[in-house]
Amino acid sequence: MGLMFSRSVCAALFLAASALPQIADSPSAQVAGIPVNYTESQAGAYTLPDPLKLANGKPVRDAKAWVSKRRPEIVRLFEENQYGQAPQRPPKMSFDVFDKGTPAYDGKALRRQITIHFSEVKSGPKLDLLLYLPANAAKRVPVLLNIAFTANSNMVDDPGVKQGEVWSREKKRVPAATGRRFGSLKILPFLEAGIGVATFYYGDVEPDFAGGESFGVRGQFKESWGAIAAWAWGMSRALDYLETDAAVDAKRVAITGISRLGKTVMWAGARDTRFAAVIASCSGEGGAALSRRNYGETIAHLTEASRYPYQFTPKYADYGKRVEEFPVDANLLVALIAPRPLLLQTGNTDKWSDPMGEFLAAVAAGPVYRLFGKQDLGTAQLPAPGTAILNTLGYLMHDGGHGTVPSDWDIYLQFLKKHL
Repeated sequence: MGLMFSRSVCAALFLAASALPQIADSPSAQVAGIPVNYTESQAGAYTLPDPLKLANGKPVRDAKAWVSKRRPEIVRLFEENQYGQAPQRPPKMSFDVFDKGTPAYDGKALRRQITIHFSEVKSGPKLDLLLYLPANAAKRVPVLLNIAFTANSNMVDDPGVKQGEVWSREKKRVPAATGRRFGSLKILPFLEAGIGVATFYYGDVEPDFAGGESFGVRGQFKESWGAIAAWAWGMSRALDYLETDAAVDAKRVAITGISRLGKTVMWAGARDTRFAAVIASCSGEGGAALSRRNYGETIAHLTEASRYPYQFTPKYADYGKRVEEFPVDANLLVALIAPRPLLLQTGNTDKWSDPMGEFLAAVAAGPVYRLFGKQDLGTAQLPAPGTAILNTLGYLMHDGGHGTVPSDWDIYLQFLKKHL
């Protein structure tokens, strides 16, 4: 069983779980032959691991003890039991800045394009990074780094962007123009606010299918890690480049991603403390939603053989039928972002991703934010759809389903302007 949690947090979780006018119950379902619960009263009772108790049982009383002792313990537990252990920066990585600053968006932006080679083998896995900077910035600017489901040329309306490639259903690289589009980026509002925007395609790092490691970085660097850890590693390599760009304030780089890429940015931010802020969209199970809640997707669903076991370390599947023995949970993942700003964005009809489970994880991580003198959610009451909590630890649930709606990006901008 997990470590006992404090009475005050348990009470807060009970209060939050008892106030659910925004998320109506739905009939149960099945996915991959595994039952799915959508009734809040059947989510079950559980005990969360305590972020402020060391493995030896001693309490964590200050930020110094968190940083030096408890945080490293939790990172190791996630590496061992969920994501796997990624390698460090490759010693022979290189940056090819093939577009050094071309005017774009009617002169409002300077566009850079960079190919990040992960090794001296130029034919091996590499990442194409697209970066837009405010054209008239007088000093270094913060940047929002996005990890995308499609190539850069599909993410923006800019004919000057290199035409990329994407992975097809047939597991082949094909021209991006022939592949499906998955979303787009609202560039101009961020540029007008003095914030740069960068993006890259997660399939450049590794394709998103079973056996994809033979085509991606996991095949190149023989560590025991899942695809989510590989994509998160790619985000760190993008930051490695941004640290070399004289126009970028690399100490103010925020990251964002949606769905499994929401899981990715949660782990990237947890593991790499150089990221200044995290905005995770609908990260759900395997991300910011509590695993111990029997609601929506579960570990068993994620790791079922026909679904996504390749995204995690093999040991993660062991907890599908004994989640109460899982050494960590999403409250600890949220806590690993502290004291940096974190915004969890969800949707009230995206029950598969358990928006309530994300909210409860944030409530339970609040003591770590307070340990640093930062603002936690400030409430144990689930906010109404569209009501944003923009504290250091923030939460936004739109009225709708999985992913983002246009108004979410407006809130993202507010959050970054407030905290960066």
